[in-house]
Amino acid sequence: MKSRLALFLVTIMIFSLVLTGCASKDSSTDGGKDGVVTLKFMGWEASPLETESVKKGIQKFEQDHPNIKVEYTPVPGDQYASKLLTMMAGDAPPDVFFLGSADYRSFQKRGVLLDLTTYFENDLSIDDFIPSSAGIMQINGSVYGVSSCTVSPVLYYNKNIFDEAGVPYPPSDPSKAWTWEEFEEAANKLTKKEGDKVSQFGAYGFENFANTVMAVMENSGVIFNDDYSETKINSNETKKVLESILSLKKNGLSPEAKLLEESGMSASQMLQTGKIAMLVDGSWALQELSKMDFPVGVAALPKFEKAVTTGQAHVHSAAAKTKHPEEAWEFIRFLSSEEYQIDLISEGLWMPNRVSLYSEDGITRWFNESVHPDGFKELVPYFQDATVDPFAINEKIEVRDIMVEELDKFWYDGQPADSVLTSIEDRVNKELAK
Repeated sequence: MKSRLALFLVTIMIFSLVLTGCASKDSSTDGGKDGVVTLKFMGWEASPLETESVKKGIQKFEQDHPNIKVEYTPVPGDQYASKLLTMMAGDAPPDVFFLGSADYRSFQKRGVLLDLTTYFENDLSIDDFIPSSAGIMQINGSVYGVSSCTVSPVLYYNKNIFDEAGVPYPPSDPSKAWTWEEFEEAANKLTKKEGDKVSQFGAYGFENFANTVMAVMENSGVIFNDDYSETKINSNETKKVLESILSLKKNGLSPEAKLLEESGMSASQMLQTGKIAMLVDGSWALQELSKMDFPVGVAALPKFEKAVTTGQAHVHSAAAKTKHPEEAWEFIRFLSSEEYQIDLISEGLWMPNRVSLYSEDGITRWFNESVHPDGFKELVPYFQDATVDPFAINEKIEVRDIMVEELDKFWYDGQPADSVLTSIEDRVNKELAK
């Protein structure tokens, strides 16, 4: 009798352990330890300042969502897309991740992004977002990534250099933007030479590909046709822009990119130290520039036919195979919220993607006098009304690579604009036809 009782008790204990093990396994898979879900989150590190800002946001999210823990991994920007693709191919992607707007449609075509449309429509409205952000997010009416913010090319300048030269500051108001001729004239006055050597350049940055594209659009040039099946970059409008930018270098008003590399300084440091007077760069550069010890100004870009800037920024997406779609959406929704954006906008890293933050009351919520220079409020409509960057809509990443490769032959190898543009047209259209 005792042996039967002992056997019965042992059987009960074993059965209890099995049930406990199953419960433990289910908890780990569905809810994590103590019901806490861990989301793996990956982004790029454009700068330590940006990474610090993102981590602050994660802390805020975790405080409000004690059931979700976020493990953030920043990756160098030049390795980011390839690393993300490798992780997806290895069936080990992060749950949530940054995705560059130029990569967004390419990734969506691969079927690796979670369709967020239902979540988005339940919690948000596309009308909450400015047109450029809304245009980037929607793919055939569906949403696979939610806009993080918006960023645009702008013109920065060192006020000390302008004051010393007696040159008026460039206008912040886009409706009063300098013409290209006025910009070139100012760059000439702000350039200093010691013999044959230039000690201070008037301007730098237009030959950066994104800024070149924006300038072409300012001259009423078109990069692609309406359905993005062909490039229209081979035009007189583009040729004029390329030759105008090149003339800055030929006349010694703008340095070669290699000069920055050899100096060991970033473009922002060149502006700070007086090596260049004006710099065309992304709006995100203000976070770093505002912390440097010099009076920085920011203005609308010089125009050819019309004052235009392009708008784009990364989206936040989730892996199609994430085990935690509900929690992933909760985090993505937070990353697009006014609450999260405002801190990063106030620090000069981003501009808002929400329509509400462009109202008079909305601007007061993020405007920071210690970061945003005098006249910055006049520039605000520039971001709100920005044209969508065409490479955020183009589906083929290879197209951008072709254009950059061919344009380098114009900037650095002395090949004429006509032959370079013809080569771009031929190569890109073949790629788009595949």
